[in-house]
Amino acid sequence: MQTDTKLPLFVRFRMMRETRFGAFVPVILALIAIWLYFGIMEPAFLSPRNFYNLFMQSAVVGILAVGITVVLLLGDIDLSAAATAGVCAALLAVLIVAGVPGPIACLVAVALGIIMGSVQGLLVAYIGIPSFVVTLAGLLGFQGLMLKILGVQGAINMRDPFVRGLTTISLPPEMGWGLAAIGAVTFAFVALRRQAKRKNRGLEVDSVSALWLQIALFAVVVAAAVYMLNDYKGVPLLVVLLLFITGLLGWVTTSTPFGRSLFAVGGNAESARRVGMNVKRVRVAAFAIVGMMAAIGGIVGASRYASVSFNAFAGGPLLLEAIGAAVIGGTSLFGGRGSVWNAILGALVIGSLGNGLDLSGASAADKLMFSGAILLLAVAIDALSRAGSGQSR
Repeated sequence: MQTDTKLPLFVRFRMMRETRFGAFVPVILALIAIWLYFGIMEPAFLSPRNFYNLFMQSAVVGILAVGITVVLLLGDIDLSAAATAGVCAALLAVLIVAGVPGPIACLVAVALGIIMGSVQGLLVAYIGIPSFVVTLAGLLGFQGLMLKILGVQGAINMRDPFVRGLTTISLPPEMGWGLAAIGAVTFAFVALRRQAKRKNRGLEVDSVSALWLQIALFAVVVAAAVYMLNDYKGVPLLVVLLLFITGLLGWVTTSTPFGRSLFAVGGNAESARRVGMNVKRVRVAAFAIVGMMAAIGGIVGASRYASVSFNAFAGGPLLLEAIGAAVIGGTSLFGGRGSVWNAILGALVIGSLGNGLDLSGASAADKLMFSGAILLLAVAIDALSRAGSGQSR
């Protein structure tokens, strides 16, 4: 694998530019605007209890969105993520019913997700079938497989204490504040370090005031979230696990040769191949990561719903919401630009809209139309920004 110093200058510049911390600011501002609007229209929206439920409801979408972001960075798509989550959740439920301990059943489910994602990646990378076709076939096939695993009853209850604890345990208030402080300090350290690296490489940098504004905005949002969550049950363990996994993938996608390869292949696959990158292996690895995240999403969903059913994973809008969250978070459908962190914010945008519309008494039709309009707007902004910078696929 080549280091970033051996990449063409335009590839290195684009990779650094598209992962700047400033990209998260528009999403946070949009999120704040949504919260303020629904907070004024429906006071119950900003209650600690509803805030807690909002985070929990957005968790599965956020996990899938983080995984889908990795594939979108390549300019590919995974339409089978929700169905993969359903298959892994169904296997988890069957194993637990058979007496397998919860931790082992979870590991088996994650392994299955990685295998399912890898197989699709092999078909895309080595056979040359477009990812849209492969994962659409996977969507249909995995839905059938999920129904086979669940059997005639169509649903399996989830009572395992380990699995249920993933979404029922909350942290003490002091621990929540401690993690918030660590998160804010870490964000500031990484942002300042990245700014220094960009400056040393002669790349475009944010002004000092803009940089500190981003850090302050992040700290304020985190503090407000912890305050609201502590006022109800405390910071959920699930949120901590989600942030840990996202942080790990964020590091992988921005600070490792593999991560730099993702952006390079998504920006220009032929140029990446010419500088020695194994484009096929990168694609397989990316689909394996999506499969892993889908399996984790399935486990969390099984814990959250206390059961595994077809409608909870494959029969609803989970897939579209996950893709929408990634795109709303700023990940380009054309590849080469995005952030797994912004996918979490995109999931909160989707969840906040749905939650606010529910409290407002909106119908399911209204919710779908609002979500579709927001997704279309995000894609249109992405397409216009690429056209303005002269980029094309």
